[in-house]
Amino acid sequence: MRIFLSPPHLAGTEAEYLQKALDSKYIAPAGPLLDQLEQRIAERSGFRHALALQSGTAALHLGIRHLIDTRHPVNYPQPPLVLASSLSFIASIAPALQMGCEVRLIDAEEDSWTLDPVLLSHALAEARAEERPVLAVLPTDLYGQRSDIQAIHGLCAPHGIPILCDAAEALGAVHTVDHPPHPRAEIYSLNGNKIITASAGGLLVSDDGELIAHARKLSMQAREPVAHYEHCELGYNYRMSHLLAGVALAQLDVLDDRVMKRRAIFQGYQERLNGIPGISFMPEAPWNRATRWLTVLRLDSRESTCTPEDLRLHLERHDIESRRVWKPLHQQPVLRNLRMYTQGVSDRIYAEGLCLPSGSALTEADLERICGLIQEWICG
Repeated sequence: MRIFLSPPHLAGTEAEYLQKALDSKYIAPAGPLLDQLEQRIAERSGFRHALALQSGTAALHLGIRHLIDTRHPVNYPQPPLVLASSLSFIASIAPALQMGCEVRLIDAEEDSWTLDPVLLSHALAEARAEERPVLAVLPTDLYGQRSDIQAIHGLCAPHGIPILCDAAEALGAVHTVDHPPHPRAEIYSLNGNKIITASAGGLLVSDDGELIAHARKLSMQAREPVAHYEHCELGYNYRMSHLLAGVALAQLDVLDDRVMKRRAIFQGYQERLNGIPGISFMPEAPWNRATRWLTVLRLDSRESTCTPEDLRLHLERHDIESRRVWKPLHQQPVLRNLRMYTQGVSDRIYAEGLCLPSGSALTEADLERICGLIQEWICG
């Protein structure tokens, strides 16, 4: 039987929640379960407000749209400037680019694989020298690991620069520092491969009530609050359905269990593969307790002749899905002209990294099989 990278793992109560949704007669992007999901996500995340949407990308789009509408001067001669992580999925910056922003990319740091605050400080200084206001900084919480929000906030707050954090992979991660600063907004994903899933869906959370209210309006075609259909701005059809909210609530009930299992899977890989030449794993930064959404193995090219692609193909021949680390955005052909601040860290991680099967339903036997094949291929 095929072992997938990160398949959905049902809680077992999804049908009960779906029946509640059907019994409510709300088969639309509205209803009591949708309200309940937003309330619980706000409580869980520690933010005051939450908005449930069709995808994490939609949440990013609405966050960027609100910042453009409220912070970018109408007749300013240059496009809004956004600084973002390069070691990330393209959806992290696609909404900003699609809305006409100029995006500049920031490399990762070795100790966390997330946005490097030192390079961010250089990018911010350069923007000030150019007299370019920065619309937002978009760090990505990679593979369930939180970005260094304290350092990023310390650089942005003195200049009033909002932080919109792509936490799509980090729902359930915990800060280990006391009272970490909140970004202006965070987004989470409930896509089919995430730690909990409604098959699709995303969430936008913020302490900024005006941001969430505007995003909520935009997500429902920006209809004005009058009896007839009145529109003073263009919006989108982005609201989450009531049925998906029911599935998301069932999944949210087991979030802590899923995080605990994924962390145990990471530990299982680490214990079984410890001591094999060239193998290391994605580090855990001291400012957080990561979800370990995906376990990421790194093969040091100085100690091993095996490449991540060799290993991926070997596992695939045995019907096991693995995946290369995100190709840095500055390497993507469609983004080749973006300015990049780099020390080569994300390039090295991409060249040496492989994501291993990490679904929370993975068994001990599965782990033994995968690790045996890895050891066999690398050690001969």
